[in-house]
Amino acid sequence: MFDPKAFLKGLSSLPGVYRMLNASGEVIYVGKARDLKKRVSSYFQKNLVSPRTRMMVSQIANIETTVTRSEAEALLLENNLIKSLMPRYNVLFRDDKSYPYIMISGDEYPRLAFHRGSQQKLHRYFGPFPNALAVRDSIQLLQKVFRLRTCENSVFSNRSRPCLQYQIARCTAPCVNYISPEDYKRDVNHAELFLEGREQLVMEELSGKMMEAAERQDYELAAVFRDRIQSLRQVQARQFVSDFRSGDADVVVCVSESGAMCVNLVMIRGGRHVGDRSFFPQHIEECDEKTVLQAFLEQHYLQQPVPPLIITDVALEDEALLEMLSERAGRKVQISAYAGGDRRVWLKMAQTNAEIALKQHLAQKTTQEGRLLALREALDLPESAERIECFDISHTMGEATVASCVVFDKGNMQNSEYRRYNITDITPGDDYAAMRSVLTRRYTKIAAGEGKLPDLIFIDGGKGQLGVAVEVMQEVGLPDMMLVGIAKGEERKPGLEQLIFPDREEPLRLQKDNPGLHLLQQIRDEAHRFAITGHRGRRGKARTKSSLEEISGVGAKRRQKLLTRFGGLAGVLKASVDELAQVEGVSPALAEKIYQELH
Repeated sequence: MFDPKAFLKGLSSLPGVYRMLNASGEVIYVGKARDLKKRVSSYFQKNLVSPRTRMMVSQIANIETTVTRSEAEALLLENNLIKSLMPRYNVLFRDDKSYPYIMISGDEYPRLAFHRGSQQKLHRYFGPFPNALAVRDSIQLLQKVFRLRTCENSVFSNRSRPCLQYQIARCTAPCVNYISPEDYKRDVNHAELFLEGREQLVMEELSGKMMEAAERQDYELAAVFRDRIQSLRQVQARQFVSDFRSGDADVVVCVSESGAMCVNLVMIRGGRHVGDRSFFPQHIEECDEKTVLQAFLEQHYLQQPVPPLIITDVALEDEALLEMLSERAGRKVQISAYAGGDRRVWLKMAQTNAEIALKQHLAQKTTQEGRLLALREALDLPESAERIECFDISHTMGEATVASCVVFDKGNMQNSEYRRYNITDITPGDDYAAMRSVLTRRYTKIAAGEGKLPDLIFIDGGKGQLGVAVEVMQEVGLPDMMLVGIAKGEERKPGLEQLIFPDREEPLRLQKDNPGLHLLQQIRDEAHRFAITGHRGRRGKARTKSSLEEISGVGAKRRQKLLTRFGGLAGVLKASVDELAQVEGVSPALAEKIYQELH
């Protein structure tokens, strides 16, 4: 039994992080404190109000602490531990996606591009945006108004005539010098001002240019400026433009319904609403909106850029959080619950988004629960069965074989637990051997305790693949695993699938409207999608490598010149012998050899 008095007696009063462990050594809660002794002592008072906290304290077998220099530093450590340990009693937000940006490159003629990942000082980045669609919509708008190039540098440097983007008035064709560097630089500057939320300045400058062109009787140029001004006005008419002084802000609200919660993040960049994203936290039993909102701010901004202003629907007074956010942003950050003026509009928008997203989430959850219940009934599974794994094999005539494993658990597909397996140790095209390989590799580890055992395994295939699965489970020491083969029906039509069992002669066919069949199809289709995506990637990589790298006489420099000259491997494949011979360093004989090897 844990003795809190003895533990608290030697506990420091410095700031730090504490980790509560249960009898099996599992961390069940991670917390931060300005005063470790005072904070940890509060858990062992007799008048604990929250049943959730009482339950947690009853499971404590040990407490570990780490002293930090400040409460802000403790907050950073706390959230790193929460992300890695995922304790049972901490509110958890999972957001593994990196946010996309608009990039304006640092080239002589800057390029407008979608960017996700690490950033370089050479280029300018605008964002983040909540999703890829918001970025692509913005890029299309910038192309229409400012006509900046979006092509890759390898294509840009090898063009001899304008592309289709010029023909449809989405680019000024700097690749063939249809616009001077000065004029193109001016357009880039206008685009940057627009992305910074200073479109009024852009419109004033465009109006001045339009008047100057009209006075010179250059009406064609004046019409170009007029069209840009009209496009910008249409954008302003569609957007509610905020009067935030900072121009950038995040609006965060939390709503709850039927025991579930949703946090909606509305992103405002340059005074414009660029989109929103909804999050559904885990481990929220008996938590209120304020607690969940606090957890979101602590976890989300640990990895994401911090705007100068964060607007919330409830007041949060946490100096450590403000200190941590300001330190990460490199400037003072404000968290405000004031809902006057424009902020009332943004808060209302975020709340509406959260309510809609939560209703959809609950409806989907209810649907999935009904499907899982129907599948349990159809397959005579116990009520506790909820984790399903499904396997599929993908290859092209035996080339680049890839096996997939997808996981359904906790009422939904668990994307983070998906796995692909490259199959190399078999005769090409042998699906039985491929299935044996992937099942052996996965369940040998699980049988040894390195993973979670599923309640049901689907094998995308007929009796042969299912027979292999039965043998593998016997070999790895899991003979009691529930295995089901999914055989395609007549003409491979959905709804005609047959379920094959190791211990039954006749296959089972569920009715087309059976919800359990719909869940089975969803899992099977996801396994197929995941396998074929991996196969195509591996096949494409292998073919790219073999196409040029295995041709003797074509070294790294010649490969680079070929790919640059023709804009990639697809262009090299289309090139004739004479065109290949025009590349520096490629003789007519070598050009003939390259052509023959590629065809």
